[in-house]
Amino acid sequence: MSVILDAEDVFSLGPVAAVAAIRRALAEGLDPDGDVPRSVIALTNGQGLLMPSESRGWFGVKVATVAPGNAARGLRRINATYILHDSETLTPVAILDGVALTTLRTPAVAVAACLDRLRDLADSSADGLRIVVFGTGPQGEGHVRTIGAHVPVADVTAVTRFGGAAPAWADRHLAAGDATVVGRVCGADVVVAATSAREPVVDGHLVRDSAVVLAVGSHEPEARELDGALMGRATVVVESRDIAFREAGDVVLAVREGRLDPDSLVTMADLLGSGAAVRPDRPMVVKTSGMAWEDLVVAVEVYRQAGRRV
Repeated sequence: MSVILDAEDVFSLGPVAAVAAIRRALAEGLDPDGDVPRSVIALTNGQGLLMPSESRGWFGVKVATVAPGNAARGLRRINATYILHDSETLTPVAILDGVALTTLRTPAVAVAACLDRLRDLADSSADGLRIVVFGTGPQGEGHVRTIGAHVPVADVTAVTRFGGAAPAWADRHLAAGDATVVGRVCGADVVVAATSAREPVVDGHLVRDSAVVLAVGSHEPEARELDGALMGRATVVVESRDIAFREAGDVVLAVREGRLDPDSLVTMADLLGSGAAVRPDRPMVVKTSGMAWEDLVVAVEVYRQAGRRV
């Protein structure tokens, strides 16, 4: 009989355990390039996404929908359900809240990739890291909380098109055109781009050589949050080269412009499996699009924790 794991059950795993699960899976040899690409289905009022993956005795699939018109209805733009199976019998063992799973695993993946760099930055900081987040949605908050669960954070600036009241997880909320945004980006240790923008929201010339930039908002080849100037001067880390060239507009467009050498991409498996080094004198960009193996790794940990609680 399948157990039902709601959002509270999923979030109870916590960001530290989620990051550890991602890093452990890659260190143990999980190959993201062996994952099945997501299927995107055009629907009358949006998109449907199917994301299946099998690894180390488990099979899971996330069924998600994206409805752009839901915001005007006061409804969630994205809905999702995750079904976890035992690989040997193919019996479903758990049904998880897929939105909560995505909210937890997306920042876990980004932080898993750059955790060593974040710790180095924290070690050289007197009071903690300074973060600028473009976007005030669940992923902006999730990345701040996941970073803060691993290293001290001194200051958080949220930036959106129009600004407004500061969310509970930020110290201030600025409009993108505010003159002080430039100074905040120039002084940031970490910049997070978690928006629905299709054009760059970060001026790549402003980013410090030592900074980490996490771009998570887009997974279409013609949409980007980061410009070619930043991509060309950074070490760019991706989940999978194949997925990056298919879905990551930040990568695809920078390569098309001649700003980014496609052979220079570093994968998370290179970093955490093979121990590849990242130069400390260049910005580190982590560009993620979201892959099914990530959902599976975290879903298994959620299921195991739920079993330990029973």
